[in-house]
Amino acid sequence: MSDKNSLSGHRALVTGASGGLGEHFASTLAAQGAELVLAARRLSKLEDLKTRIEANGGRAHAVEMDVTKVESVESAFAKIATDFGGPCDILVNNSGVGQESWMVDTQEEEWANIVDTNLTGVWRVAKHAGKALMAAQQPGSIINIASITALRPSYMLAGYAATKAGVDQLTRNMALEFSRFGIRVNAIAPGYFKTAINDAFLDSEGGDRMRKRVAMRRFGEYHELDGALLLLASDAGSYMTGSTIVVDGGHTLVPL
Repeated sequence: MSDKNSLSGHRALVTGASGGLGEHFASTLAAQGAELVLAARRLSKLEDLKTRIEANGGRAHAVEMDVTKVESVESAFAKIATDFGGPCDILVNNSGVGQESWMVDTQEEEWANIVDTNLTGVWRVAKHAGKALMAAQQPGSIINIASITALRPSYMLAGYAATKAGVDQLTRNMALEFSRFGIRVNAIAPGYFKTAINDAFLDSEGGDRMRKRVAMRRFGEYHELDGALLLLASDAGSYMTGSTIVVDGGHTLVPL
């Protein structure tokens, strides 16, 4: 089974790779032999990760990409095609923003940014990744990052939860359309892992109350997402498409 987890010979694009889960996903894929294309809005934030991957014997490139802007995404995919050797056959669609507002207090600008980044951005990047693979007649794997908030409601997350539910359903529709081209599309729905988006809350009294409602009584560690990521990215998951893997320490099992 270890050979099936190898990503040698694969090229992986990770969006939102400048920190948090995106940075970890990129490092994990590189450790399994994948050539990485790191994407974020600011190139300067990718240089340290690129250097670390190369220092460990891997290959990595950095590309500027703002998933909310059509021109930026198109430019990034054009650069990947011309400068990095062709399409990425693995995409980790990770870019996202959080929310900390009650629904009635959410401003139009905040709502639009959440939708543009978390849902439209996922669609936009997957669309271009799929088109590039189809043109090259190359199979691939698209992994969208959803959330357990797509499955259960939570306070002050109406916009975030709605977009993640959209990602969950979009994953199945994309899988249906892309499967005949040999492109698998799946999602990972993480529970609560400490990131720049939520660390202040998780360290608060309210976060501690939430921790006690997780079946395992703790929040996740980044490495505990590696199994799901590598399963979906590699040949080990070659017969999986349209699936969402929940990794939440049993959080969604807790009765209401």
